[in-house]
Amino acid sequence: MDKPQIILHSQKSVNYTVFDVKWIPTSAKFISLGNHARGTGALDIFEITHGDIALISQYEKPSAFKCGTFGASPTREKRHLATGNFDGYIQVWDLEKIDKPIYSVKGHKEIINAIDGIGGLGVGEGAPEIATASRDGRVHIWDTRQADVPVASMEPAEGETKRDCWAVCFGNAFNSSERVVCSGYDNGDVKLFDLRTMSIRWETNIKNGVCCLEFDRKDIEMNKLVATTLESKIHVFDMKTQHNEKGFASVVEKAHNSTVWLGRHLPQNRDIFMTCGGSGSYYLWKYNYPEKRVMTQSDNTEMGVAGSLTLLQNIGLSSQPASGFDWSLDKTGLACTSAFDQTVRVLITTKLNTI
Repeated sequence: MDKPQIILHSQKSVNYTVFDVKWIPTSAKFISLGNHARGTGALDIFEITHGDIALISQYEKPSAFKCGTFGASPTREKRHLATGNFDGYIQVWDLEKIDKPIYSVKGHKEIINAIDGIGGLGVGEGAPEIATASRDGRVHIWDTRQADVPVASMEPAEGETKRDCWAVCFGNAFNSSERVVCSGYDNGDVKLFDLRTMSIRWETNIKNGVCCLEFDRKDIEMNKLVATTLESKIHVFDMKTQHNEKGFASVVEKAHNSTVWLGRHLPQNRDIFMTCGGSGSYYLWKYNYPEKRVMTQSDNTEMGVAGSLTLLQNIGLSSQPASGFDWSLDKTGLACTSAFDQTVRVLITTKLNTI
């Protein structure tokens, strides 16, 4: 009983496949994004009220939604949701008037698998930007103040095999000039792009398809990066020290006995994160730093030292894979999640402040 407990607070069934859920900043509301059986997009707004989940608004759009982010929203008062859909469109919606998007562009030739935002809501220095990753093998960076064309693109070189890009995330945005974007692919490739120099800073292959990538914080100098994959693997990279040849040190853990679809860091404590599996299971982890994070090699080069992972708690909530998970920025331990059983859930994880 001294350990954190993951408690199912409430749940609600919906009549469509849910691919993503996100808390609406500074509110007790969250949105779900998905796909109706007829191929149209579902965008629902829910509110936590009297211990239950209440459906506030329902919207149906022409194309199915795959992913969303509030990360580039200008302020907590102006809540702009950026979405990626099955037809390759990136769209930005004002939740106060959601009839039509305030920004819409055909960004990719195929489905947008993942999306991330930065520079809004006071998170990260520099311009508000949105990253999209697609089955067409491309990663695009968008600034909604610039119409129709991305401000940066990363795509396969001529003659290279096009790989399905499953994951993307921003990081290292601790001042107005530094920023990186990390992408993960179906063959296990992980690529780190430096947006200041417009070059690949680091790349590696972790052998299994990369389902999710997330830095522990976007608005600090790179510290840790979590990558989750097929075949039950969780990789945590120490991003403080990069070796010229060996890259970044990492610790690998096996969990869930299934694909690990998601990894999400607790906003109030960057060393705690939740992973969500294909078996409908949820694992809460704590990263333990080593005594020394850097060691000097025999050739006098510096190499990072990886820490270890402690499993704090786990719970099974669904017989179907988890599809979305988002911690609340405002209340420690509060989270919303979705699974392919067409259900959205609200979880409370206790005792996180005492770890």
